[in-house]
Amino acid sequence: MSEDTRRRILQAGANLVHERGFNNTGLKDILKAAGVPKGSFYFYFDNKESFGIEMVEHFDSAFREIIADARNTPGLPSLDKLRRIFDGFAAHFESYGYTRGCPIGNLAQEMGDLSEPFRARLRQALDGMSKSIADILDDAVESGDLPPATDTWETAVFVVEAWHGAIIRMKVTKDGEPLRLCNRFIFDKILK
Repeated sequence: MSEDTRRRILQAGANLVHERGFNNTGLKDILKAAGVPKGSFYFYFDNKESFGIEMVEHFDSAFREIIADARNTPGLPSLDKLRRIFDGFAAHFESYGYTRGCPIGNLAQEMGDLSEPFRARLRQALDGMSKSIADILDDAVESGDLPPATDTWETAVFVVEAWHGAIIRMKVTKDGEPLRLCNRFIFDKILK
């Protein structure tokens, strides 16, 4: 059994869970999508819950990479980096017909009350999202693009929570207007 097989199971499961939800995705479906025999799942994961917790890490890691890539873009002001991140996510959602939403947000809604280990890992992921945004806002304060008194942590938490709310509405309306409205409010009012 290889690390490649483990990664295939995790990626296939992550795609299915993002599309269908955690409880609506069976192990049989995950293994079929990964092209892996039935018995292989328990070689790599203790149970579906441990798989789900590792899947949160998978999504969290992908988010951190997106933030790091944007943050390390030379010559772009910090708030433009943040706008680029949100515009990239909006384009991604549009490419899926405004379905799926944020996998971390979806899992938080579905599993946050059902499993303490899941809840703890999801909280860590959400706090990590806020920390990543706060780091960009710290850069904006340092460059003079935001006032020195800006509470970057509270602002980042609000931005992440507002964005997740906009994503929920986007999934219901099946269009990008909730995301555009959220961005206008964040960039034209809060971060002005």
